[in-house]
Amino acid sequence: MKTPVPDYLQHVLTVCQDNDQGALADYIPELAAVDPNRFALALTTVDGTIYSTGDDETEFTMQSMSKPFAYALALQHLGISAVLEKVGVEPSGEAFNQISLDKETNLPKNPMINSGAITTHSLIPVQKGISRAEYLRRFLSELAGRQLEFDKQVYKSEVKTAFRNLSIGYMLRTVGVLDSDPVEIVNGYIKQCAIKVTVKDLANICSVLANGGVQAKTGKQLLERDVVRQVLSVMMTCGMYDAAGDWLTTVGIPAKSGVSGGIIGVLPGQVGIVVFSPKIDEHGHSVRGVDIFERLSRDMGLHLMEGTPSAQTILQSRYTAGKNNDIVVYELRGVLQFTESEMLLRILQDEPNAKTRIVIDLTNLTLIHDVGARMLFEGVKRLQAAGHKVVVIDSEGVLSEEQVKGNKRVVVTEELERYLEKFS
Repeated sequence: MKTPVPDYLQHVLTVCQDNDQGALADYIPELAAVDPNRFALALTTVDGTIYSTGDDETEFTMQSMSKPFAYALALQHLGISAVLEKVGVEPSGEAFNQISLDKETNLPKNPMINSGAITTHSLIPVQKGISRAEYLRRFLSELAGRQLEFDKQVYKSEVKTAFRNLSIGYMLRTVGVLDSDPVEIVNGYIKQCAIKVTVKDLANICSVLANGGVQAKTGKQLLERDVVRQVLSVMMTCGMYDAAGDWLTTVGIPAKSGVSGGIIGVLPGQVGIVVFSPKIDEHGHSVRGVDIFERLSRDMGLHLMEGTPSAQTILQSRYTAGKNNDIVVYELRGVLQFTESEMLLRILQDEPNAKTRIVIDLTNLTLIHDVGARMLFEGVKRLQAAGHKVVVIDSEGVLSEEQVKGNKRVVVTEELERYLEKFS
């Protein structure tokens, strides 16, 4: 059977093809010369499967879509607290290139507008012989799974007309947000925006955010989970500038646009989505891109506020085992979050106080959140206090090292059947 996903994406592209509104970003000479009819859509799942349609091999520059990843790099290397001392996280309600600072803090309001993005660029670590923009290019290449390049022509074109960004840079230097040459920082920021990508590249990059910072193909943890959460939170509230409220209510996923015509979106735990169509609206967002995201959100139930209900039960089965049927086995399934953990503890509290052996099997769990692990092991301790011998089977390694810390004595990594054979 052929999966219908590519056909659906092509259908969406075709339906939105006739929307000819918007205009090219003609204040950047190179962008004013692009083909306005280019149109592409790509989607990458958290296991690295990619679907794409349209002009999916066409390269375009990231522009402001680079901002979340520069922010992520700064957070990864300096920590959230240190970055917050330089740039805030509040929605500005202003255009992306507004020359303004927070009236109380004298800091840029968030890292998605230009003042915040220029500041964030200055926080990217500099290594010997490697510029900040080059450092980011290498990082994005690792996320994308191939070597990305700069568009030198777009970079030169933007540098010649960067008067407003230079004004922002000098403003930031004046108030002490920047502590180095503003021209160097602004030029580096412009080069950052000139990294070339396709929709497939960006979908792969976004899937790393969707996957909690893990690159699916390599299995590498490229970004810490708290960094990913911070980046996605800021994208959700600030990524679409002065249209963030409309976006949140109609589409409802973290996103970022670029004046080259791209929009990236991330649905945590599921997919990274990218649309490219060069004509933009008054907010700097691709007109067709917004149209497609609204349609995808409706059709595919992507809106974050449409939370998936918790499973009716976390318990796959409960049965007795052992020569004398004195072992009680609980096989769990699904995802262990707060709601499921509370449900499990309610079931376990009905276990009669007796010196029986209780085995909790995690084999069929796909994910255990930290709160789920904490509640699970608290339940284990209470069962032990009631006189039970308790073992947690984790043959698939669902629990992280951090989650197991302090509880290793009760965790067994062999398969359930093999463990039970000892008592038959």
